[in-house]
Amino acid sequence: MIPLQEICILITDGKHGDCENETDSGYYFISCKDVRDGWIDYSNARQITKKDFVDTHRRTQLQPNDIVFTNSGTIGRIALVPNIDITNRTTFQKSVAILKPKKNQALPDWLYYYLIAKKEELIASAGGTAQKNLLLRDLRAFKVSLPPYPTQQKIAAILSTYDDLIENNIRRIKILEEMAQALYREWFVDFRFPGHEGVRRVESELGLVPDGWEIVKIPDAVIINPRIALSKEGIKPFLSMGCLSENTMNVQTIESREGNSGSKFQNSDTLFARITPCLENGKTVFVQFLPTDSDIAFGSTEFIVLRSKTLTPEFVYLLSRTESFRDNAIKSMSGATGRQRVQEECFKKYLIAHPDTNTLNAFNEVIKPIFQSVYTLSLKNTTLRRTRDLLLPKLISGELDVSELEILIPEEMVA
Repeated sequence: MIPLQEICILITDGKHGDCENETDSGYYFISCKDVRDGWIDYSNARQITKKDFVDTHRRTQLQPNDIVFTNSGTIGRIALVPNIDITNRTTFQKSVAILKPKKNQALPDWLYYYLIAKKEELIASAGGTAQKNLLLRDLRAFKVSLPPYPTQQKIAAILSTYDDLIENNIRRIKILEEMAQALYREWFVDFRFPGHEGVRRVESELGLVPDGWEIVKIPDAVIINPRIALSKEGIKPFLSMGCLSENTMNVQTIESREGNSGSKFQNSDTLFARITPCLENGKTVFVQFLPTDSDIAFGSTEFIVLRSKTLTPEFVYLLSRTESFRDNAIKSMSGATGRQRVQEECFKKYLIAHPDTNTLNAFNEVIKPIFQSVYTLSLKNTTLRRTRDLLLPKLISGELDVSELEILIPEEMVA
């Protein structure tokens, strides 16, 4: 066992002072909130001036194959820095530590997986009361069991295969969801549905709409928070706000709890975050993970449950993702700063052009298989993650010996 600092050329945290913001500068100053498990989220990352970046962050600029580790606030989020253009324009705040492994001694991919396997130990060594902090000296002194370099390559190659498959499925999910949203816009915003050429447009409160499409308020077409009876007894699926992703219809995790306090929902419902900043960040889910359509789950009181009354479930979800629908909800928010909530009355002010039955049915035939494919890929990723997480500690500890195995090493892992 050797200290972590002996296999790294640098372990440090980011700048402790402040710097000047500049919107759209392209130079990023990430904090612990921008580091996810396995990746860096730039969507809401702070941007600073090029001068600040060049003059004061020379020592802490990210490079490909660095490892970032959140060591303050939310401790233990780890990411291996990718070889992409934005990496060279990224630095980090004091809540993020950087590790630069020594070449030919510690393979970055292997060390990344090693730290994931040892995450709980690292978190346990953090101090502080109001806010936990993992001191750099403790991170540098953390003991590592270092296998031979070829063994590191084999372990990393095995685990990265799972991550590559997961990432590929995530990309496919993203494409499918973008395709679904594009179809919705084409059919129900631009009114370019199949056969639209033969349907005349008529004036309405929303401008020109297809003849025969009625202008209705949301509550006329969508049930807001449907009443569902759920027993307090027994363990049931539960979704906290943290279970929701910001950019997909799928949930990240599903918890299990007793009780029945909170929102109640079933398959085909849409969960719409009512609280800031979750709504602004895009937290919305399409429920299709319960075993049967009669099963009931419950979750956070900060969800608004949307259920189709005269539309289709997929239509309701895609509607809830539109900018105009979300803007209408956001404008209705009231309450204390930082804890503002959507007022349900806002839905009575939002109008839609309600399609005729034939158009809705035709859309459903196209869109339903896309939603099912998204869910199938999500299930595959759940299985891949479970298998990877079972292998991870066994490979890192040496319980599974790979030293004699013939394993193809990816080119980027070859020294």
